[in-house]
Amino acid sequence: MKLKKDVSDPQGNAVMGALESLGFDGVQKVHVGKYFVLELENMENQEAEARVKSMCDRLLTNPVIEDYEFSIEENSTGERS
Repeated sequence: MKLKKDVSDPQGNAVMGALESLGFDGVQKVHVGKYFVLELENMENQEAEARVKSMCDRLLTNPVIEDYEFSIEENSTGERS
């Protein structure tokens, strides 16, 4: 998840300034985001997607200022994550 395109990103600006001070030129913008890994009980992909979307909309993100994306992967034991 990361802040929406038009929302100010103070952390991203700080990282960009640090990169410039270290000599990394040409960086126009930096966005800082969060990364979650959820392990779900075994269920169909469609149900897993609906549940994760609901979790994101209700708790994990602030849909007013943040965008998110997710993927459903099956681990070696057949569980979704």
